[in-house]
Amino acid sequence: RKIRNTFRFLIGNLYDFAPGRDAVAYAEMEEIDRFMLSRLQRLVRRVTEAFREYEFHQVYRHIYNFCVLDLSAFYLDVLKDRLYCEARESTGRRSAQTALYRLAHVLVRLLTPILAFTTEEIWRYLPREEGAPVSVQLTAWPEVREEYLDEALERRWETVLAVREEVSKALEEARRRKTVQHSSQAAVELYAQGELLSLLDAMKPQLAPAFIVSRVEVYPGPAPAGGEVRPAENMNGLWLKVGAAQGRRCARCWLFNPEVGRDPSHPDLCPRCSEVVSRISA
Repeated sequence: RKIRNTFRFLIGNLYDFAPGRDAVAYAEMEEIDRFMLSRLQRLVRRVTEAFREYEFHQVYRHIYNFCVLDLSAFYLDVLKDRLYCEARESTGRRSAQTALYRLAHVLVRLLTPILAFTTEEIWRYLPREEGAPVSVQLTAWPEVREEYLDEALERRWETVLAVREEVSKALEEARRRKTVQHSSQAAVELYAQGELLSLLDAMKPQLAPAFIVSRVEVYPGPAPAGGEVRPAENMNGLWLKVGAAQGRRCARCWLFNPEVGRDPSHPDLCPRCSEVVSRISA
């Protein structure tokens, strides 16, 4: 069921995507999209080796874990804001769709030897490049694309994922205290030292979307004494605080922003959503 739901998300969000027209060049894609393409190459390598060794249970385990842990529990959840709220033709949205397209085309081929009829049905609904085979059975086996492998990128995002786990624990505690009801209501303060501080500071614009919160601030640690700042449970040199975000909730993206209503023609929207809606209405 998890794998099926993954494909539903992939197909459902490629309804207006034509590869030859809309695909974004790799160098112009968002960093998190390139991170997931790098992880995908490692999946191809593991699954191919498992098939060669006739370890079919490993094939299923690798694909299932990728769909559940890498995609459903993280990447696809993070993508929703960009897919649903950014302008239709924006580079950010098209970058996300490019990644989804490449994910879908690799996953469907990896599954074809063990789910022949299901993958054939999926293939009929996926966007395809001009001249692509009419049947998934006629496609080539996916190969590792070395240009997509980026160890430094993966290390950065693995650190972000570790911080995200700590933030998730703090968010759950904030929900129990009724400080926030949902992560989109939250503002997160991170205090860090050394290399972790440099990494978080450099990636600050990407942290709020990755944590699915309204705002993230990064400060040099250690954290100030007192207050509600808590040390991370499993990361040395990290402290964090979760509080309610300032401003009102945008009626479109549901994120809290002090500038909601800045545009009098859209009093319930944040500046980003106001701009997108104005463009659609023009």
